[in-house]
Amino acid sequence: MCAIVDANVAHQVFGTNRPNAGIEFFAWLSSGNGSLVLGGKLRHELNKISSFTIWQKEATASGRVILKDDSEVDALTEELKKEGVCKSDDEHVVALAKLSGARLLYSNDDKLQKDFKNKELIDDPRGLIYSTLVNDSFTSTHQNLLRKNICKK
Repeated sequence: MCAIVDANVAHQVFGTNRPNAGIEFFAWLSSGNGSLVLGGKLRHELNKISSFTIWQKEATASGRVILKDDSEVDALTEELKKEGVCKSDDEHVVALAKLSGARLLYSNDDKLQKDFKNKELIDDPRGLIYSTLVNDSFTSTHQNLLRKNICKK
């Protein structure tokens, strides 16, 4: 499955003091069962995290990272901003999902979660949220999300 990690939880996946849900998400990505999608502003945000850049080099070489063209992501981001369709200020994440087909988002941003689950923005299949906002343990809900195999083709 293709997944997006929002910058607001990157430390939970790639940092040193990670919650159990973050540890398991990282293990899922590192095992090759999942792929991380990057492009545009989000790629630049995550590249500011040294532990992420170290992981990304190996993960890209082994096919666990899917890179989308920054200019395409940026162009769609600007369209979404002009249309004013997002509740969050994360049009770049919605644009990345639309262009890549990623349908799993790890984020603790409530407004972005609502955008990602909005049928008008992310559909066929609908977006799913992996979050530690309420519980940072690795719950059965987290486990079930990592077992799904959805990614728009």
